[in-house]
Amino acid sequence: MQGSQSNMGVISTSDGQITLYYNSTSQKGKQTLAYAKTHGLPLEKVDILKTPLTGTQITELAERLGITIPDMVNQDHYKYRRKFTAQCFDSEDWITVIQNHPEIMKQPIALRGNKTILVETPTDIIRI
Repeated sequence: MQGSQSNMGVISTSDGQITLYYNSTSQKGKQTLAYAKTHGLPLEKVDILKTPLTGTQITELAERLGITIPDMVNQDHYKYRRKFTAQCFDSEDWITVIQNHPEIMKQPIALRGNKTILVETPTDIIRI
């Protein structure tokens, strides 16, 4: 399965729609979703707690954001701090950690066409 961009992988994107990867229990995720809906943005939602990401998808999201896989982990998240202190994992280990504990992945992540952003504040969604 190929995305809409020939150099991209398994994540399909469209210029006419925003794909939002978010955590439905996080305040930032809920606020971003509400902001997007309020502004009538065309949205495809992917709740990372209900739709587990594959290792390939996690890798591709990191590449699209221009960050490493360890940088995909929110090391300030209380579950990360409680379970993983000063771990030295390789990329494959980090992918497994994210898959087993999706709540510690930095999010929301918004994609539109070949543009990808990590949403820092809910209003960032309009930048894409």
